[in-house]
Amino acid sequence: MSVHLHWFLPTGGDGRTLVDRHAYTDGGIRRDRITPVSGVRAPDIEYLAQIAKAAEQLGFEAVLTPTGTWCEDAWLTTVALTQVTERLKFLVAFRPGVISPVLAAQMAATYQRISRGRLLLNVVTGGDSTEQKRFGDHLGHDRRYARTDEFLKIVRGVWGGRPFDFHGEHYQVEGGLTALPPDPLPQIFFGGSSAAAGPVAARNVDVYLTWGEPPEEVKQKIDWIRGLAEKEGRTVRFGIRLHSISRDSSKDAWATADRLLDDLDPATVAAAQQALGKSESVGQQRMLALHGGSRDKLEISPNLWAGVGLVRGGAGTALVGSHAEVADRIEEYHSLGIEHFVLSGYPHLEEAYWFGEGVRPELAARGLLEAGPAPLDGVPAANGRPASAPGGAPLLIAGGR
Repeated sequence: MSVHLHWFLPTGGDGRTLVDRHAYTDGGIRRDRITPVSGVRAPDIEYLAQIAKAAEQLGFEAVLTPTGTWCEDAWLTTVALTQVTERLKFLVAFRPGVISPVLAAQMAATYQRISRGRLLLNVVTGGDSTEQKRFGDHLGHDRRYARTDEFLKIVRGVWGGRPFDFHGEHYQVEGGLTALPPDPLPQIFFGGSSAAAGPVAARNVDVYLTWGEPPEEVKQKIDWIRGLAEKEGRTVRFGIRLHSISRDSSKDAWATADRLLDDLDPATVAAAQQALGKSESVGQQRMLALHGGSRDKLEISPNLWAGVGLVRGGAGTALVGSHAEVADRIEEYHSLGIEHFVLSGYPHLEEAYWFGEGVRPELAARGLLEAGPAPLDGVPAANGRPASAPGGAPLLIAGGR
């Protein structure tokens, strides 16, 4: 079982801070409580192409693209980026409640033909009713997961190449068909920590994703989903969603983490925690519990830092340390059964180089990576960042998964 490395495409904007534009306002609508920021890197296609090309050159297998009000549309953005990359895959996040399952299956088939087989799917059931209602979805938390269960059954059914009928609580399909099924079938990634989410993963998905909790808690999740899948006669693989701050020395990495904290005033953190605390997502509540809104004791496990989650929704922890230490932690999670590592950093362009030139060679030396196209040769670091990484504007406004 090899490690699969993936990066993140910040389609909500990028820069050098943890400021999350929708985490600490009323759903991102009111702007009076936002700490003023400047120098934001807009998520235009030229900048996103820089990140995608860097990820490809550095040896990442895919990039996760988020979904939501504050992001560019993941399907449209990534299919454009397939035209400026050659082998990079795109892990496209989408919400099943706002699109027909037969149409989604057809879109995936078209995408595979356009991209020559580079689509992965990240199904996001949704843990925020306010956000769901913006898209016309008024189902409660558990019913959304029941609908996702039906949605994925239909998608797989119409990929079979023959007319498919389905009669459920949420969908009625007669003769559903994808005339030219996708080849290969996209792998389906899915995350959810609630009791309602587990059976959906066990019955339908290829890769179950967890956010970056301490190893012992991740093991509990793996055991839970693996047990449910065995009852369904299926095997599910596992992935983890983390941020990364990797440097030539542990001291430099923790100094970078401290600088990210220094940019956050108490009012910003308090407002973010208030907004995030309203989430219905069990996974989000688990992220918040790791730090309790406090800046004290943010290293919740060796090299696992919960500072990101003070203001950012979704993935709230980062691997922090020297390249070897970060590789140690990846190896530890891998020993538990984690294959897919979906990583990100602030800013995403520079941090891709820090990880790709620093940690990836460590993992390769340990025999954890599959042989494949070689990434760019590393370039010695200079002036506090890799010399091969472009410079840029100062701030990040991030969001999504």
